[in-house]
Amino acid sequence: MLPDIANLVAGRWVPPSGGGRLVTVDPADDTPLLDTATSDAAEVDRAIAAAAAAAAPWAATPAAARAAVLRRWAAAVDADRDRLAELQRAETGRPTASGLGAVDAAVSTIEELARLAVVHRGRSLNGDASTIDEIRHVPRGVAAVILPWNDPVPILAQGVAANLGVGNAVVAKPSERATACGVAMVQLLVGCGLPVGAVNLVVGGSATGAAVAGHGGVDVVLATGSVRMGRAVAAACAARGAKAVLELGGKDALVVGGDVDVAWAAGQAALGSFANMGQICTSVERIYVAESLHDDFVAALAKEADAWERAPLVDRAHRAAVHAHVVDAVERGATVVTGGAVPDGPGAWYPPTVLTEVAEDALVLGDETFGPVAPVGRVADAGEGLRRAAASPFGLAATVLTADMAVALAAAQLPVGTVKVNAVFGGAPGGSADPHGISGQGVGYGPELLDELTRRRVLHWQPPG
Repeated sequence: MLPDIANLVAGRWVPPSGGGRLVTVDPADDTPLLDTATSDAAEVDRAIAAAAAAAAPWAATPAAARAAVLRRWAAAVDADRDRLAELQRAETGRPTASGLGAVDAAVSTIEELARLAVVHRGRSLNGDASTIDEIRHVPRGVAAVILPWNDPVPILAQGVAANLGVGNAVVAKPSERATACGVAMVQLLVGCGLPVGAVNLVVGGSATGAAVAGHGGVDVVLATGSVRMGRAVAAACAARGAKAVLELGGKDALVVGGDVDVAWAAGQAALGSFANMGQICTSVERIYVAESLHDDFVAALAKEADAWERAPLVDRAHRAAVHAHVVDAVERGATVVTGGAVPDGPGAWYPPTVLTEVAEDALVLGDETFGPVAPVGRVADAGEGLRRAAASPFGLAATVLTADMAVALAAAQLPVGTVKVNAVFGGAPGGSADPHGISGQGVGYGPELLDELTRRRVLHWQPPG
């Protein structure tokens, strides 16, 4: 079921030969999955050199031809959806049904970017009537795509497809926790008529990722991951003048007004907090509930948590980090309503957990938890909830549940990239999100992503003499 783990360099699959080891197990039962070498600096050099050699010819390929490759890739991914869902389950613990949804999202993303790539264009400027002035979008050259483990299939699809669509050559580095997913996705792409070297892949851990992102031959880095990783990427790019597009950690707030149905609000909170076991960048990690609904909401949310489909976290190390947040909250006076205990037995299982009376300085309110933990705070009304939601250095997204238009309009002023009213997930295709604060920089979605991955070149034309 697992693909052969290898680097793709200049069209050839070559096993990595670095000195490090990449070892993973199935998070459901600790069954060994991978034990392979990581890529060293020389292998990273060769992958980036291959991308550099392919960059100019690929940039010169007509946009329609580039889009045709992407459409073939989308069809190949769709045809292999069952295997890709199983790979996600084996590597990350994601339930099969959710994994199939992630594959469908990847297919839709590739197809959308294929359409956008064909119509991506600059604009004309109002100069003198006897001249022509315009802005063109031109490829940056070599793009590094640094991938996370929590949603490896659609995020790889987005990063690779967007870069190929605008004419960049790519070096992809899958997460060490989801290497097989990354290799499988790129294997499907290679068979779709892509020129040699236009896409390359290196496997390994954080050292390999740092070598790729910090390489002088990389012109743009598109990275999804932790705040710590993003700061390192941003610093490396700034040192050499490369572009960094970053989607980093979140601490998304959910504000529940006193004028909504309690059962519906609890269902929204459970979806936001426990989907993919809380391992989503835009998971709900802070909940502020109006005083009038608080007690009934907590009871309803606990019922939702107890009924939620169980799945393991990605590994035991991550489970330990999630549980440490819960322990810290309890030590500071929080009450565990349900969950909050590490189960016996193999795997990295952890129950959906609801906390109340959480101190403001608790880790579970200040740092990204990235697990199925829902800390619920009591506020006087939605206005106080919005003020507390805004008081965070993170700025990825936020949600408000309310029937009051004034509250909804006030929520639109939250200092985050995406504000959602009455739905924790959802949105039209092509929506763009520019994270605020420490949650990242640059637009990661929609047509504006293509702008981020290209350079703007101004051209002025006039007759001689």
